[in-house]
Amino acid sequence: MTAPVTPPGRRVAVVAGVRTPFAKAGTVYRDVPAVTLARYAARELLHRTELRGVEVDEVVFGQVVASVLTPNVGREVSLLPQLPPSVPGYSLNRACASGAQAITNAADQIGLGHADVILAGGAESLSDIPVLHSKRMSRVLVDAGRARSLGGRVAAFGRVRPRDLIPLTPAIAEPSTGETMGQSAEKMAKENGISREAQDRVALMSHQRAAAATADGRLTSEIVPWFGGRNMDEVATSDNGIRADASLEALAKLRPVFDRTYGTVTAGNSSPLTDGAAAVLLMAEEKAKAMGYEPLAYIRSYAVAAVDPSWQLLMGPAFAVPRALERAGVGWRELGVIEIHEAFAAQVLSNIQAWGSAEWADRLGLAGPVGEVDWNRTNVMGGSIAIGHPFAATGARLVTSLANEMRRRDEQFGLVSICAQGGMGFAMVLERD
Repeated sequence: MTAPVTPPGRRVAVVAGVRTPFAKAGTVYRDVPAVTLARYAARELLHRTELRGVEVDEVVFGQVVASVLTPNVGREVSLLPQLPPSVPGYSLNRACASGAQAITNAADQIGLGHADVILAGGAESLSDIPVLHSKRMSRVLVDAGRARSLGGRVAAFGRVRPRDLIPLTPAIAEPSTGETMGQSAEKMAKENGISREAQDRVALMSHQRAAAATADGRLTSEIVPWFGGRNMDEVATSDNGIRADASLEALAKLRPVFDRTYGTVTAGNSSPLTDGAAAVLLMAEEKAKAMGYEPLAYIRSYAVAAVDPSWQLLMGPAFAVPRALERAGVGWRELGVIEIHEAFAAQVLSNIQAWGSAEWADRLGLAGPVGEVDWNRTNVMGGSIAIGHPFAATGARLVTSLANEMRRRDEQFGLVSICAQGGMGFAMVLERD
């Protein structure tokens, strides 16, 4: 075993993490912006850890579909009344890996000695996405706003045509190719020989395991209850996408979404559009111990990779995972717990196939395959297909769940793997003493 390469300097502790319940878009948080969810999770994290706000050096949060009204959600979190206004905060976007990237950005700052304590995480509201006008309509509105008379404003609006009133909403598609993630997952399933039954079995396992982890408290222990409604009497304590009654028979009845004739990717074996937020408390090892905290785990290494989006969009983890393991000096067999982000069952199975492939090992210049996935230690509390996927929050959820499960199982090493828009992949290795 070799010494870890990243992060440099001091060891960085994952002290604690919490999240809101994850809810399908348009349901629990239909009127709640992402910034509210982010502040809610961060405030609860401070409360549960009994951390004084003056101890926090910085806030780093991810958000993928940013609000035009509050584009820097990280700074808005740092302006919580529990924190001094002098605490800086910023936001970032590495697509579905944003929450994990926020954590590693924070870890780098702590490792370099620039900070001791950082709040990191991510938030997403797909119920509150920006709705844009066409360029022509935007010009009309600008001209009307600049007009110095009523006649000028009337003249500006007189140029409006019915087609100008059609709103433009953000598309979950690659700007470079125009292909959606679902279409890419469908292509990956075909090219890698991933069957419909295999995808549905992954989806069923996700729901069954998430339902079990909700029932026994493993998942709900990470969740801060949400009080909504006009009278604050609509309480959510768990993720609303988990189907305890899921079955292969029910999944098999769902029609393909992206290729209705020959496709295998369905709403049932894909992650749903989801709202939610997650926050993680990171500290320098010596700071955590001096303050009496027992870290859940430490960040040993991380890695990012990218592939051509026009190829197999969601295969980035096939490259990022072996890189993170090499940097950590950890072998696949040493991993006690693994968390793989389930954007689509086809994507999960494609990357698993690559990790176990001698052909892929040659392609990556490795001596042999990365390793075969053992489902007894992989996604043991379900995954994004059941729990949901608020884009920027998922990475922070995965790190929190991994660290907690490593402690429960008394495992030394654990791995997070995330595919992301743009052909990117992210991997992180955690360790415990």
